[in-house]
Amino acid sequence: MKLFRIRGGVHPDDCKALAAEQAIVDLQMPELLHIPVQQHIGAAAKPVVQRGDSVRKGQLLAHSQGAISAPVHAPTSGRIVGIGNYPAHHPSGLLVRTITLQPDGEDRWCDDLPPPMDPFNSTPDAIAERVALSGIVGMGGATFPSSVKLNLRNRYRLEKLVINGAECEPYLTCDDRLMREHADQVIDGIRIMAHALGVTHTVIGIENNKPDAQRLLHEACARFGDIDVVGLPTRYPMGSEKHMVQTLTGLETPARALTADIGVVVHNVATAHAVHRAVRHGEPLISRVVTVSGGAIGKPANLRVLIGTPVEDLIDYCGGLTSTPERLISGGPMMGQLLPGTRVPVVKGSNGVLALTATDVGIASEMPCIRCASCVDACPCGLLPVEMAAHARAGDLDGTVRLGLTDCIACGSCSFVCPSNIPLVQYFNYAKGELASRQRAQHKQLETKRLAEQRTARMEEIKRKKREAMEKRKREMAAKKAKAAAAPAERSAQA
Repeated sequence: MKLFRIRGGVHPDDCKALAAEQAIVDLQMPELLHIPVQQHIGAAAKPVVQRGDSVRKGQLLAHSQGAISAPVHAPTSGRIVGIGNYPAHHPSGLLVRTITLQPDGEDRWCDDLPPPMDPFNSTPDAIAERVALSGIVGMGGATFPSSVKLNLRNRYRLEKLVINGAECEPYLTCDDRLMREHADQVIDGIRIMAHALGVTHTVIGIENNKPDAQRLLHEACARFGDIDVVGLPTRYPMGSEKHMVQTLTGLETPARALTADIGVVVHNVATAHAVHRAVRHGEPLISRVVTVSGGAIGKPANLRVLIGTPVEDLIDYCGGLTSTPERLISGGPMMGQLLPGTRVPVVKGSNGVLALTATDVGIASEMPCIRCASCVDACPCGLLPVEMAAHARAGDLDGTVRLGLTDCIACGSCSFVCPSNIPLVQYFNYAKGELASRQRAQHKQLETKRLAEQRTARMEEIKRKKREAMEKRKREMAAKKAKAAAAPAERSAQA
């Protein structure tokens, strides 16, 4: 299959050898599970359990709200011991609404799991509904509700499903191991999603540094003529869905548009595996595979972990920390989030826990920009990072937007190649955060104005009704007086 060249990108040391040959191991049951009600893009799920409730494995804990949302389920059986705020995957230590579950050790499944489906004799709507009820989200890190993507067939003319098996972030090997150890299940999930989307061709893109995964998936789909396994150049950020689609199809997604606008939908291999479990076995998304790695980790590993397990349990299983990490990251080193500590739980989008030393990070002092344009050459989106950063530093948010801030995927390629060690991507993330805050403030202002106008309208309506009522009473009183005045004259006439 012909591949198309894309602009930019970098070649960091992938550091995958630390965990690539470590088979997936099931992590033991933790003492407590902290399950956030928002593990996805969109509205937070609403709890349907209370403190003191006993629950079973797979039982609904919080249902989705709105069109973009996803429910959460009990990863095991036990008792709800708390519903409150708990540290989230954010460097600020932000607290989020969380359900705390104390496992009972029995790991009993609930009795009302949905029955297994025959997907290829089921309608696309039924499959999308099962995926939605199972709480499946994009497991490559984006955490977009997967059922919403499956329903894109109703709005777009779709031609191709692309499966993202690139796993281009350094250190991460969880998708690699999943493809190598569960190739048949991954392929089955892919075929189910293709059926739900109504597409006739599927392409699985896997970087060339994963030859075993390429071979095993190729063997697993050999009897299906509508699936191709394609080796991709080992270049970051090949896992970006728009750039992967461009590499495989030659089609460039327009700015601020979806790949669906050019007839392509992208899903992650771990998402495909979760779809297989949900459709074939009725299991909601309650666990995932996580890579634990980095120079400060005693024994790097790939662990199958229950959602809500504290990060410290993963690190302890892997031999603990050999030294104080310079950075503790959820996800990969390029786009991952700094963790405020080890108490934070694993969530549906957690594909890695990295404890990096100063040597791993390569910390160096920031120096003035030398205008070398290395960041421009590295940017896969064709932006001008040095100019965007200058506007961000000056607080000119409108200027950063004009230069393409909303098209930046925050891949960190510009920061990686900068010889002056300028943290360019941090400026962009700051600008995006400030822009989001400004938009929230504007929305709040508009909402306040709308509510005030509604209140004014209600008060005017109340006043109008009061006036009408008073006028009605006046008319009734006048009528009574007139009737009373006319009564003597009527009696005299009768006499």
